[in-house]
This record gives sequence, C-alpha cells and structure tokens, in this order.
Amino acid sequence: MRSPGLTSIFALVLLLGSAVAQAAIPVYGYKIVRTYPHDAGAYTEGLFYKDGYLYESTGQAGTSTVRKVELQSGETVQRYKLPSQYFGEGIVNWKDRLVQLTWQTQTGFVYDLASFKLRHTFSYAGEGWALTRDDHHLYMSDGTPVLRVLDPESLATTRRITVTADGVPVTNLNELEWIKGELYANVWLTNRIARIDPANGHVVGWIDLGGLFDISQLPDPGNDVLNGIAYDAAHDRLFVTGKRWPKLFEIKLVKRPTP
Repeated sequence: MRSPGLTSIFALVLLLGSAVAQAAIPVYGYKIVRTYPHDAGAYTEGLFYKDGYLYESTGQAGTSTVRKVELQSGETVQRYKLPSQYFGEGIVNWKDRLVQLTWQTQTGFVYDLASFKLRHTFSYAGEGWALTRDDHHLYMSDGTPVLRVLDPESLATTRRITVTADGVPVTNLNELEWIKGELYANVWLTNRIARIDPANGHVVGWIDLGGLFDISQLPDPGNDVLNGIAYDAAHDRLFVTGKRWPKLFEIKLVKRPTP
C-alpha cells in the first residue's frame, strides 16, 4: 500500500505534468505587413484566396451573398445573392466548383466557380459554419468542438475530428483555413485562432490577434467580431478580417516567449 506521503507526491507530479502540458501550447502574436480595404457591409462568414482574388461568403438572412473580391482595392467584381430565407456561411472551392454552407437550414449550395451559377444543392444535419480543404478532403465546422471531414465529390461525412486543447474540447470553432498541414480556426467571439493538428484534433498553437482592430468603433461590436482567414500559399501570405470590418490585414506570426 502506498503511504499518504507518496500518494501526495504522486498527485503533485501529475499536477505539475498537467501544468507543463498546458504551458506547452505556444502562443503567437502578429506583425501587420499590409492593410487592404474591406467592405464594411460584408458580414464575413467564409473567406479564401485564389489567383489574386478573395472569395467571400457573407451572412444575415435577406442579405447573404457570395462574392469575388479584388484584393488590392476591396472591390467586388462578381456577386451572387442568396434567396432571402438563407443565412450564408462558409465557402470553399473544389475543382471547378464553389461549395457553400448555410447556417440553420441544413442546405448547402454548389456553384460553378467561374460564373457563380447554381448547379445543385445538398443536405447535412445540424448547423453549417465554415469550410476549408486540403488536396483530398473538405473540412467543415458547425460551432461544436467536432469538425467533419467531407468527401469533396459526394459531400458526405467520412470521419470526424474532435478538437481539444490540453484535453479540453474547444467550442465555437468557426471560419477555417488549411495552412501548411494544419487547420486554422477562428474561435467565435474571441480574438484567437486555433492551430489544429488534423490527425488528432489537438490544438498545437494559439494565435492571439488582440488589438488588431478596435471593434468598439463599429455599430454592433457584439456581433462584428474577428472572423475570416485566407492564405496565399504561393506567396506565403496570411490574411485575416472580421464581420463588417472596414479593413483586411496581411499579417506575419510572431512566436511569443514561453512564460
């Protein structure tokens, strides 16, 4: 039988081990490289970069859109307006298609990428929040700690990834982006982006974007929060913005010293 003293020491070792594990997740700050204009009327739900343009999905029933936006000017060069009953959410491209989710209507849309002409719809259970992709799969968030991996052709769920930080599930996973083998996810209503290992769902880094933009100057700061990640892989450029923010930021990550 273990003596009370040894039991206490064992418990302390476990506690210290847990503290070390928690401290092991690195935190990154940022450096602003460049600022671009962003439509202050765009309630950003989905965002990605392709061939010099941003593709953006905006939300709110009655005003939801899909847009192709010129990066330098922030001007919308192509737009599709969703029927008024739909609240637009995440978007991603696959081959010659554009795939979009809606929030609570369990309906997704597949468009022609070049023309934005609607090809067909598809269904899914639960809410739709965001989409991204690697070379083989689509990844979908629904506001829970569980990301769905979709077959890009059938759009059926093939597996699920539970996202945790130090063993604790991470809720409110929102806009997604695939960057260098990791999933980046906005955590809704925070200034943080989680860097997620897609193999096991572990958060391997936090990006703290506090102070990037003062949302208190916006008309509805409770809702007009950080949301929107896009990556230009060819030039290693990372872009972030928020709902109805007048600016889009190109940033570089800066690792903070371990406490």
